[in-house]
Amino acid sequence: MSKVASLVARLEEVEDPRIAEMITYPLVEILFAVLIGVLCRMEEWDEIIYFAQENIAWLRLFYPYENGIASGKTFRLVFSRIDQKAFATVFMAWAAQWSQGGVIAIDGKTLRGTGEKEKAKSALHVLNAVAHDSGMVLGQQPVDGKSNEITAIPEFLKSLALDGAIVTIDAMGTQKDIAATIIEQKADYVLALKGNQSSLHDDVRRFFADPASMPDCLATTTTDGGHGRIEERACRVTDAIGWLCALHPQWQGLRSIAAITATRTDKKTGETSTETRFYIASLPADPQLILHATRSHWSVENRLHWVLDVIFREDRCRIRKDYAALNLALVRKIVLNLLRQDTSCALPLKRKRLKAALNPAYRASLINPS
Repeated sequence: MSKVASLVARLEEVEDPRIAEMITYPLVEILFAVLIGVLCRMEEWDEIIYFAQENIAWLRLFYPYENGIASGKTFRLVFSRIDQKAFATVFMAWAAQWSQGGVIAIDGKTLRGTGEKEKAKSALHVLNAVAHDSGMVLGQQPVDGKSNEITAIPEFLKSLALDGAIVTIDAMGTQKDIAATIIEQKADYVLALKGNQSSLHDDVRRFFADPASMPDCLATTTTDGGHGRIEERACRVTDAIGWLCALHPQWQGLRSIAAITATRTDKKTGETSTETRFYIASLPADPQLILHATRSHWSVENRLHWVLDVIFREDRCRIRKDYAALNLALVRKIVLNLLRQDTSCALPLKRKRLKAALNPAYRASLINPS
C-alpha cells in the first residue's frame, strides 16, 4: 500500500462520535468529502457540500455514498464532535512515514479566525511539527494559549517519530525537560537561548565575547541575497564546554554551544545591522550542521504558516464550534502533505489545488498515486 493510499485506510480508523443506530451518512464519507473539498479550494461548509454534490460520481469511486451527501447541519455537527486528539493521532500515524531524520521544527501558530472578541474568547493556538527537507507536517497539538507551549511541548514530542532527527525550537522551548525528552526520543536538539534562561544565556554570551575563546571554536560563514538586502551569517561553535556543563549539569545531552552573527546590508542605502544569537545543542561542534539547523527552523514560517494563511486562507476561516476548527486545521495539513508529495508536475501549491478542482484524473492521482 502506498503512503498516500494508506491515508484512505487511516480515515476509517477515526472514531464516529454519533450513536451507531442513528447514523445515515458514514463518518469516513463525510471526512473524505471534506478532504476533497479542501483539496479543491473549498473553504466554508456550503462550498464543500456543493462541491461534493457536483462530484458525487467521482467520490463514489472511493466510497459508496449510498445516501448521497449529508446536509450542512450534519457536517457541522460531526466535525465539531470528532475527538481532535484521536483524529490527530490518526494523522500522525500516517505522517510518520515522512519522518526520516533531518531537521524537524516545532513551532506554534494561532488560528486567528477562531477568536471572538464579543465573547472574550481567545483564538486557538496549535503546535506544529514540520520536516524541513520535505516540507511535510508531522503533527499538530492544541495549546491553551501561546504561554502554555512550554508544558505542551514534551507531550507533543513523545507523540512524534523523532529517531535520528534534529529538533529545533525557539527560545520559549529551551527548557531542561524538553531537552531531556528529545534525547529520550533518540533525537538531537538545537535550542535558542534568550532571557528565559538568563544565567545560561549570559555564560554562553560571555564565552563567545572573550577573544581567548577563539582557538576553541570552529567557524563557517555563508552569504546570500534577497528582498533587497545581502545577509552574511557567521557561525562559531565549540564543544569545549566542560566548564559550562559543570555550572549547568541539568541539561541532558548538551555537547556544544554556538553563536551565529547575522550581518544585513541594505542594497539601496548601504545601511548595515548586526545581530548575534546563541544556541545550545546536543550535536558535535559542526558549524555547518548547526547553521543549517537554525536556518531550517525559521523556514517553518514560509513553508507552513505563510502557506496556511495565504494559500489556504486559514486565518480568515470562521468555523470555530467545539472541535471543528482544530479538525479542519488538521484536514488542511493532510491536503498540504498530499500536494507536497506530488512530483508529477512542477506547479505551485495554489495552482495544484486549482488543477485538482478542474481535473478529476489529477485529483485521483493525489489520493491514490500509481
